Amino acid sequence: MGGIFSFFSFSKPWRTINWGDNQSELQYVKDYKPQTDGLRILLHGPVGAGKSSFVNSVQSVLKGQMCRQALVANTSRGCFTKSYTTYKIQKGPETFYPFVFNDIMGLTKDQGVSVDDVKLALKGHVKENYEFNPESTLSEKDLTFYNKHPTANDKVHVLVCVIDANTVSEMSDEIQDKIHNIRMEASKLRIPQVAILTKIDLVCPKIQNNLRNVYETVHIKNKMEELSALVGIPMNCIFPVKNYHEEINLNSDIDSLILSALRNIIDIGNDYLNLKRSDGDDSREPPPAFNDEPAPPYTQWQ
Repeated sequence: MGGIFSFFSFSKPWRTINWGDNQSELQYVKDYKPQTDGLRILLHGPVGAGKSSFVNSVQSVLKGQMCRQALVANTSRGCFTKSYTTYKIQKGPETFYPFVFNDIMGLTKDQGVSVDDVKLALKGHVKENYEFNPESTLSEKDLTFYNKHPTANDKVHVLVCVIDANTVSEMSDEIQDKIHNIRMEASKLRIPQVAILTKIDLVCPKIQNNLRNVYETVHIKNKMEELSALVGIPMNCIFPVKNYHEEINLNSDIDSLILSALRNIIDIGNDYLNLKRSDGDDSREPPPAFNDEPAPPYTQWQ
C-alpha cells in the first residue's frame, strides 16, 4: 500500500482540481469543437495498466451512466486487447463527440504489441480490427489491414501512455525501452504525449479513504516524478486517475479526475491540430462522425 511514505502530506494541494464542479468541466468537453479535424487519441502502455478501463471511465462520465463498451479482463494473464479498436462516444441520438480513442494490445517484456506496429498506428497505417501479432509487424502487403494512404484523420493526434501506479517502480528495462522507442517516434512526428497514472487508490491509504487527497499526498507526487524520470514525460503532462472498476454507480470525485485528465488531453491535442493547420497541412479529411452532425455507419468513416 505504499509504506510509511503513503501517510506524508503536503500542507496544501500542489495541483488544483475543481472538486464537485464537474458540470463546468463536463460542459467544456461538450462544447469543444475543433477548428480542424477531430482528435484521434492512441492509448498504449504495459499489459493490465487500465487502458480499456480508462476508455470505459471516460464514456461513463460523459454519458452519465456506467459504460462497459471496452472489454476488460480482471486478470494479469496475457494481453486481453488483441486488435486495433476505435471507440467513439455518443453525444446525442445521432451525434458523437469530436474525438475517438484507439485501444491496442499492451506492452510486455517479451510479447505484447510490436513497437513497430505502434509506430505504424501513429502514422495512420493500421486499419480497424487489425489483430496484433507479437511475432511479426503489419506489412504493406496486407491489403486488408494496411492503410497505404492515410488521411490526417487516420493519424494519431495525441499519444497517451497508461501506467499502473503500483508498477512504476517495478517497470522492467525492456518495457521502459519500448515506451521510449515509441515516444521517440511520436516526437519525430511532433505528436504530443501524455501519461495517465491509474489505480492510485491502491498505492495509498489516504487516497483510498478520500480521493481528494491525491494532490496532497507525497507518495503520489513521488510516483509521478518517478514515472516522469523513467519515460521522459514532463510532470505537467502526467495525470493520476482512478478508473471505474468495481463501482456500479458514478462517483463525483472519480469523475473530477477523469474530466481533468480528459480536458488536458483535449487541450494538448487541439494545440497540435492548430499547429498542423498553421503549417498548411492540406490532407485533412474530417469524417461526419468527427463533427456535431449525424454520423454514418461506423464502417463508412473508419
